[in-house]
Amino acid sequence: MIRNSAIRVAIVDDHPMVTEGIQAILESYDDINVVATCASGADILARVEALAPDVILLDLNMPGMNGLSAMELLLEQRPQTRILVLSMHDSPEYITTALSYGAMGYVLKDVPTDEIKTAIDTVMRGQRYLCIGAKGSLVPDEGCEARESLTGREQTVLLQLAKGRSNKEVAAALDISVRTVETHRKNIKRKLGISSTAGLTRYAMEHGVLQGTGAFL
Repeated sequence: MIRNSAIRVAIVDDHPMVTEGIQAILESYDDINVVATCASGADILARVEALAPDVILLDLNMPGMNGLSAMELLLEQRPQTRILVLSMHDSPEYITTALSYGAMGYVLKDVPTDEIKTAIDTVMRGQRYLCIGAKGSLVPDEGCEARESLTGREQTVLLQLAKGRSNKEVAAALDISVRTVETHRKNIKRKLGISSTAGLTRYAMEHGVLQGTGAFL
């Protein structure tokens, strides 16, 4: 798909030297437009609709609202925005949790400068990006092991939830109780290893569930 405009990027990190350095790097590319630098999750949440970023570079550890909470709220507001985590932490727990919350990529802050641009280009193509350091922290084939399959009813509920419907709306559409929907929702999250509603929506988008082309695990 050919873009007629530059990729709109917002940088969210509470360390000015980090944001200034990344901004200077990215602004050297003709196809990147850094639309904002923010020092907190609350700041980007208040501005995200007006900024309409294609990609958000997001630190996980910030004062006040942490990066994971900010990510969940950002993806609820703008599910089309790609979140690229930029962090100093390379532990498997940080990486897998960020991905389960809907991050499209994970890059360590000590990567070569041109790798940040590579990561942005990759997530803009709808592909997940992990830097070499992040990949090395994960056990082999992590995320690829067999998961418990969704039942037929859970697949139907996931499709409804991915369309943005509330528990009450799903219950009415499927003629089941709200409590039953809540139970299905909980089981779906557990089976898919996804912690948030925004993560479910992102999973549905990435796996073709909304288009009816995806295969359920």
